[in-house]
Amino acid sequence: MGQTGQTGTILTHDVKIPSGETTLEGELSVPVGATGVVLFAHGSGSSRHSPRNQAVARVIRESSVGTSLFDLLTREEEAVDMRTRHLRFDIQLLARRLVDATNWVKREGDIRHLRVGYFGASTGGGAALVAAAEMGEEIGAVVSRGGRPDLAGEALPRVKSPTLLIVGGDDVPVIEMNEEAYARLLCEKELKIVPNATHLFEEPGAIEEVARLAARWFERHLQPRANVVAE
Repeated sequence: MGQTGQTGTILTHDVKIPSGETTLEGELSVPVGATGVVLFAHGSGSSRHSPRNQAVARVIRESSVGTSLFDLLTREEEAVDMRTRHLRFDIQLLARRLVDATNWVKREGDIRHLRVGYFGASTGGGAALVAAAEMGEEIGAVVSRGGRPDLAGEALPRVKSPTLLIVGGDDVPVIEMNEEAYARLLCEKELKIVPNATHLFEEPGAIEEVARLAARWFERHLQPRANVVAE
């Protein structure tokens, strides 16, 4: 699994995840006794280097749920995407790599028993829902932060995973896109608007609210199947 470190009761590993002919790099952090693990999907690739994703991941781990922050794009692909911005909108590519990462988790001996959730940001929100539709009940929950769930298109009605959409209150165009996607979801679902927050949730307290909402959603749904209790 690569290098291993331990902070308190959290085990952290550098990981390399195979996806076709590509290898995706990331970091896996799992609290001892975790009930699930959340895979982060960032549309522009650098999930593990996003300070906002790192902040959310820390709070999720405090709820005894592991996190895997990895890059959906290679360094070379990300350099191209910075110029063209087209790979971040290749939802099928991103979703396929997220599915490959999920299957990798299911093969890893020490974490394969954990329920898997997805946290998608930006176009990664659409990719997470496409992947969830493909994986079915294997995915225990999905959270989208300022995402583009509308880009999941025809996959939306096929999503079975409980889905939470979080949008900034001042991010008006993205609110409308999320409302359209929300209407097409047939699974358990919620849409939360964070007041006075813009697209990147840079305002004081905004990303902390996202983290709180996401952690509660995953803590609730990433439990052993027989022990899920409705709120």
